[in-house]
Amino acid sequence: MPAPPAKTDPRAIRREVDLWTAFWDQVNYIPDGHKLKGCIQCGTCTGSCPMSYAMDITPREVVALFRAGHLEEILNSRTIWLCASCYSCTVRCPSGIRVTDTLYALKRLAIEKNIYPKNFPVYALSKLFIENIYKYGRNFETGLGARYLLKTSPGGLFKSAGFGMKMFSKGRLPVKPERIKRIHEVRAIIDKAKQLGGAYGICLLPRLQPRQHRQTLRSVLPRGLQGS
Repeated sequence: MPAPPAKTDPRAIRREVDLWTAFWDQVNYIPDGHKLKGCIQCGTCTGSCPMSYAMDITPREVVALFRAGHLEEILNSRTIWLCASCYSCTVRCPSGIRVTDTLYALKRLAIEKNIYPKNFPVYALSKLFIENIYKYGRNFETGLGARYLLKTSPGGLFKSAGFGMKMFSKGRLPVKPERIKRIHEVRAIIDKAKQLGGAYGICLLPRLQPRQHRQTLRSVLPRGLQGS
């Protein structure tokens, strides 16, 4: 006698649907974002990606998991934080899918939902780098490295001291930051990017109307999540 099917936690389904809804908000702002459904799983994106060797989920697998309804697994991966923005995957995709823009949409959603991969604080480096540019108009490597280590691994600051001194002795690390001229123009760009959902990656784009959500979700949700 076959075992009865396992019951699915309604809260888990509801959470997954909420993630899908928020994600599709982002995709609708990507030109031709609907083409994501037309992936033929050829693997061209993964083969073209210079960072795929370091990813725990390849770009091709990201789309496969998306179709299967495992969006939270994607958001917990390192993949969306490792994209080098080279756009090789987007240029070579035979289905015309904007893979790079999709990964950025996932990154914005991860930040909005406060979902980060464990033991991989690259999002902290991203935030500190933007703060550095906002303050000086250019990168101040010494301050960025010190702040990053203090935030993520204070002990690493002492371990890296010897290496830092060698770089300093060769003139590779500045002691004092330099602020560019007309820095207010750079800050205006970053402020505008933040308003549009960029810079820190925070999702500030307007939501779709409920009717638009229902129409979109019916077409993209995996069968097991429909009608939830």
